[in-house]
Amino acid sequence: MAKSPTLRRRRLSRRLRELREGKGYTSSYVTTEAKQRGKGKWSRGKLTRIENNEWVRPAVADVEALLDIYEVTDPEERQAYITLTKQARQSGWWVGYSDVLGQGAYVGLELEAASIRTYEALVIPGLLQTEGYARAITRSHGVTDESEVERYVEARMARKQIITPGATGPQVWAIIDEAALRKIPADVREEQVRYLIDVQRRDLRVQVLPDSAGLHAATTGSFSILDFQDDPPVVYREDIMAQLFYEDPVEITHAETVYRHVQASALSIEDSRAALEALINPS
Repeated sequence: MAKSPTLRRRRLSRRLRELREGKGYTSSYVTTEAKQRGKGKWSRGKLTRIENNEWVRPAVADVEALLDIYEVTDPEERQAYITLTKQARQSGWWVGYSDVLGQGAYVGLELEAASIRTYEALVIPGLLQTEGYARAITRSHGVTDESEVERYVEARMARKQIITPGATGPQVWAIIDEAALRKIPADVREEQVRYLIDVQRRDLRVQVLPDSAGLHAATTGSFSILDFQDDPPVVYREDIMAQLFYEDPVEITHAETVYRHVQASALSIEDSRAALEALINPS
């Protein structure tokens, strides 16, 4: 599997914060110390951005300066941090689609997730969209230039490489609200629903949350939980203004509890398949 610079930046930020907290240093102390040592331009805001993963291309010199302050002297440990920094500076495949994906923050995490659990209230999950559906939903967002529409579709299809059979991608468990299924345009409905049926396998499952479930634990909206092999999980949500990432353990626990409740309200795998079949083959 390709390495994700997005995940590497997140890991680097977390480890640098842990080093500072382990020494008992405040951000103000570290910033003052860096300035006094002449280790480049530093401000308290800069250190906060580093620790909050609000950087795009981490500077090796900045990381070395922090390692000096935190007294990381073991050559192998220092080299591990420098290697991680260099990996975090690389560009992911999505950079070529920055015109439609922006910085690709979510895509970068998705690339190296061990598992993805998602609940979608109104649309088909991105990883499970067909070209026809992706094209229709892009146009519904107000994109009228056909070349731009195709860019969006191309980027969406590139994302799906991680669920190609045989790829070492994540396990995916998707819960799709019946409302999202009803909103599939008629001209792409059969293709999209058939894909949801046929794409399933041991490590990729789809459940339908029926209208009959009534009010449920996730009525506040769609969300995804991404788990990683060597990193803490992330909860992801988005709205019309921003992509939102939650990493606090309390937030993760809450999201996992909500997901379990939604999963319990959804149809079983077998009944979900039957419900999908009924959409395209009504009796």
